[in-house]
This record gives sequence, C-alpha cells and structure tokens, in this order.
Amino acid sequence: MNSIDPRAIIDPSAKLADGVEVGPWSIVGPDVEIGEGTIIGPHVVLKGPTRIGKHNRIYQFSSIGEDTPDLKYKGEPTRLVIGDHNVIREGVTIHRGTVQDRAETTLGDHNLIMAYAHIGHDSVIGNHCILVNNTALAGHVHVGDWAILSGYTLVHQYCHIGAHAFSGMGTAIGKDVPAFVTVFGSPAEARSMNFEGMRRRGFSDEVIHTLRRCYKIVYRQGLTVEDAIKALDEPAAQHPEVELFRQSILNSARGITR
Repeated sequence: MNSIDPRAIIDPSAKLADGVEVGPWSIVGPDVEIGEGTIIGPHVVLKGPTRIGKHNRIYQFSSIGEDTPDLKYKGEPTRLVIGDHNVIREGVTIHRGTVQDRAETTLGDHNLIMAYAHIGHDSVIGNHCILVNNTALAGHVHVGDWAILSGYTLVHQYCHIGAHAFSGMGTAIGKDVPAFVTVFGSPAEARSMNFEGMRRRGFSDEVIHTLRRCYKIVYRQGLTVEDAIKALDEPAAQHPEVELFRQSILNSARGITR
C-alpha cells in the first residue's frame, strides 16, 4: 500500500513498489522506479531513467536524476541507479551519466548525503559513505566504501577517493586520495590516516599499526611512488587492508595526493 499525497504529480509510466511514500508537490517523472519502503519528501523532483532501491529517504527540494549540464551531453538516454537504505538530505542534486563514460551515475547502499551536496554525472559512490553539507563531486568521480568527505569538500573530475579515506572541511581535491588517507587543505595535502574511523569499524590494533607504518613508507621516507609501492609488497601480502592501500596507489591515473 502506497501513501501518495494528492498534490504530488506521478507520471503514469513510473513504477512504485509497495510501501512507497511521496510527499506534496513532488514530481515523479517517466521511467522512474522506486523500491519498497522508500520515502520521498515534499518538493522533490525525480527524473528518469532513474532506479531507486529499497528503504531510501529523500528530503525536500532535492533534484534526483536530472540531465547533466556537461556540454558533451546531447540528450542521450543515460541512467541514475541508487541502491538501498540511503538518506539524501535537503537540496541534494544528483545527475545522470553521459555516453562518453559509463552512461550511468551510481550510488550504493547505506550512504548519507547531507544537505546541498552535489554528485556529478558518471560518478560512482560506494557503500556507507558520508558526504557532508555542500560537498561537490564533479563528473566521473569514484568514492570508495566508508569514505567521509567533510563539509564544502570539492573534488575535481576523474578523481578517485579510496575506501575509508577522510577529507577535512573545505578541502579541494585535485588528485587521487589513496584508501585510508586523511587529507586537508586547498589544494589537498595528506596529513595522516583515518585511524579513528578504523577503530570505530573494528580494525585490529595490528592492522592499524601496520597501516601507520605503511603510511610513513609512502609519505615520510622521501621515496618515489614506484619505490614506495615496491616497499609495500611484503606487508600487503600479509594484510588485505595494506593491499587495498597499495592498489589504490598503483591504480591511480591522476597521481596521488601527497
């Protein structure tokens, strides 16, 4: 049983699963699918093709699934896919993809997207991420699981933010941020690792100690990136967390924040 406010506008082709709620003055356009138990607040605009999973909550004045303003976009059919159990707060904007990349913007599960954040075209957000108020991701940005981007963080297009990474307030990111690394400043500089986040998520003392040592190898010993990667081979073979850190550096196309 759905709860649709009579003042909402629902396109006849939209597909709403059981238990969906839509508030007053919201618009659900054609080719939009909304999963079971999702709550759409008042004054929300949903444009398709967009697929929204189960038990999400989208707050007022958000614009979800709109065309990208990227000048390459010429009206091609592209998608936005949102997973389950996400909270999308007031005034958030999320744009669909472009055919020049994935033709899809993706938001995973259990994410908190706080007020007035922006997720640009073709971006990929993992699971359990937090984008704090006014964070803005340009197109083609990838954010790994459990990353936290503090308020007013700006991320340049094509940047990759590694899993468990953290940015301080007002950080401007123009290069890739390896997994677990904490960055601050404009332009961003690596300061440490997100050790407090690791403790909260149950990382063992041994793993945290090893990652601390590996951070020093990359950032404190004056090694080239290539030599630092080689020096991580042995601890990476013993700890998957170190291998995650190592791979996020090895796979960087833009160069890492240092």
